[in-house]
Amino acid sequence: MTPQQALAQLEALAEPVKAAEMAAYHKRERPYLGVSNPQIDVLYKEWRKETDIPQRIEIAAFLWDSNIHEARIAAAKLLTQARINPDDAVWDEICRWVPQFDAWAIADHACGAGARRLFLNAKRLDQVESWTEDENFWVRRAALVITLPWTKSTHPKPAELAQRERILSWAGEYVADSEWFIQKSVSWWLRSLSKHDPDRVRHFLETFGPAMKPFARKDAAVYL
Repeated sequence: MTPQQALAQLEALAEPVKAAEMAAYHKRERPYLGVSNPQIDVLYKEWRKETDIPQRIEIAAFLWDSNIHEARIAAAKLLTQARINPDDAVWDEICRWVPQFDAWAIADHACGAGARRLFLNAKRLDQVESWTEDENFWVRRAALVITLPWTKSTHPKPAELAQRERILSWAGEYVADSEWFIQKSVSWWLRSLSKHDPDRVRHFLETFGPAMKPFARKDAAVYL
């Protein structure tokens, strides 16, 4: 399987009517094929059977650089994997994408792939923290989306708890940011955490809630 063959398989599934609908929905100027996520899933799972990690990175890079919506989704899905060792090259490729984030669907899939690499190597949080000051709000948003695994432990070990607090400090700084997607990323992180540590979310909302947008404050507290 070559990168060109992978892209050709995606393009062979194109449906112009659905592509137009997707372009209107996502509201971002780029090519759309009208290929569904289940169709992409079938393809990338076959590619994975036929390739090793370096080949997957090559395919993912080629698909991403095409700027086609479904190709970028497929690139992220191809690199979303629990066990990859060593994984530095995969992490580096995902990080290459981050400055190009400009739409939630693509960014969320890419962050899903990166989150697995990040949670297994928390030293990378230093790099992610630098995103919190980026001028591109999609990059700032990614710092919270890619760290969502830290919201999911009911009994975190001390190191993980310290990392959680570090990320919550970023969320606290984001409260002053009026951008809707930033406010939503804060509420998403808190809402997820509230399922496992509701008291910590209550404390956050007591401290920062008055400064949050009403929709974000309400969303963060939905499970409390």
